[in-house]
Amino acid sequence: MKFTSHRKSGLLFLSVILFLPCLANATVLGTVDVLYSGIGARDVMTIWGGTAQGTSVYAGTYMFQKINGTGQGNLWNNFEVLGTFCIDLAEPLAGNPIRTYDVIMPADGPKYSSYLGSSMGTKKAKYLQELWGRYYDPSWTTVYSTSQQNAMSAAFSMAIWEIVYEDFTGTMNWDVTVDGTPGDGGFAADYAYSSIANDWLHSLDGTGPRADLRVFSLEGGQDFLVAVPEPMTIILLSAGSLVMLKRKRGA
Repeated sequence: MKFTSHRKSGLLFLSVILFLPCLANATVLGTVDVLYSGIGARDVMTIWGGTAQGTSVYAGTYMFQKINGTGQGNLWNNFEVLGTFCIDLAEPLAGNPIRTYDVIMPADGPKYSSYLGSSMGTKKAKYLQELWGRYYDPSWTTVYSTSQQNAMSAAFSMAIWEIVYEDFTGTMNWDVTVDGTPGDGGFAADYAYSSIANDWLHSLDGTGPRADLRVFSLEGGQDFLVAVPEPMTIILLSAGSLVMLKRKRGA
C-alpha cells in the first residue's frame, strides 16, 4: 500500500498564512458553549493528512454536551449530548472542558484550516450531508461501545476526512487508503475496515437522504461536524426537559 507524502515549501506556507484572513470571513450563525464529554465509539488508525504523517489517532465520535448558545447555537437543547466528527486534522482538540464555538455552515468549514487553504465548498458539503443521512448511527454516542460500533464510527470518520481533504474527481474515485491529491493536501489511512468507508463513499449519488449539518468552529482548535435535530426531535427533547424540571421542583 503506497501513500503520497506531503511537503510544504516556505512559499506555499507563506501563501497559506496570507490567505487565512479570508477564511475568517465565513458567516457566523451563532455560538454554542459545549462541555467535552469524551470519545464515543472509536478505533485507532494510522493517517496521512492534515500535517499528520503516519500518525496513529483515535477516529470516531466526539461527544459534547451543549450548555448554552446564541442564534443557531440554540438549535440544540441545553444539556443535550451531541455526536460530532472532527473535520480539522491540522488542529488539536481544544484543551478546556467548556469552550465556545462559532456555528457555521459546512461549506464554510474548516474555518481556520492552514492545511486546506480554503473552505470545503458546497459540493463537498452536500456529499457530507448525504453520507450522514445514509449512514450515521446515533448509537455511536456512547462510552460503552461494541467492537462493531467502534469499527463503523471510525470508518465514518475516514469517509468524512476523504470528502473534506481529497480533490473531487467523482465519488467512485474516492479511496481512503490512497492519497489521490497531487501536491499539498489529500488524505489516506491504514485501517482494517477501510472497505466500509469506501463502500459508503461510492454509494453517494445525490439521491440519498441529506442531514441538516452545521460546523462548530474554533480558532486554534479542531472544527466538528454535527447534525441539527429534526423539528419533532427538538419538540420531544424540550418536552422531556420540562418534565425533568417539574420533577426537580416537586422534589
